[in-house]
Amino acid sequence: MTAQSRIPHFCAMCGNPLIEAIPEGENRPRAVCPRCGHIHYVNPLPVCGTIPVWEDKVLLCLRAIEPRRNYWTLPGGYLESNESSFDGAFRENEEEACARVLPRMLFTVMDVPFADQIHFFYLSDLNSPDFAPGPESLECRLFKEEDIPWDQIAFPTITRTLRFFFDDRRTGLFRTHHIILRKP
Repeated sequence: MTAQSRIPHFCAMCGNPLIEAIPEGENRPRAVCPRCGHIHYVNPLPVCGTIPVWEDKVLLCLRAIEPRRNYWTLPGGYLESNESSFDGAFRENEEEACARVLPRMLFTVMDVPFADQIHFFYLSDLNSPDFAPGPESLECRLFKEEDIPWDQIAFPTITRTLRFFFDDRRTGLFRTHHIILRKP
């Protein structure tokens, strides 16, 4: 979902059809109500998740929903209103994998301008190897690095996050990674 596809057609304040215009004091086109003047800003969507670790394995979920149904991903999803990225990541972990985790650190921040998103993933430890697929997952499974089905990973941000994790684990130095992911 891009910003363009999320532009409203009608004003949330008065219901009038919107027009595209550059409001006074702004430098780019926005969805503007010609009746009441309300400006409708469409900003990037925050996505948050976890990298749940148990011993030398990472927990992945097989997606039960589109996009990318039947592909593997880390537990994650869109941030809810009035929720921090930290809280959202752990909520998504419980929703998708029915698993409880202990947070370690913010691990990846990825700007994804072509998808109009910003992704936050938190490195965390599973409290126990007890997990189960939630409504948005077909299956949840622990993977060693060599067993990950790399060609069946749902999104480039997940591949990048997993690669950063395994690289950092090899060096023994975990740090926060920031990248801007450009359109492939």
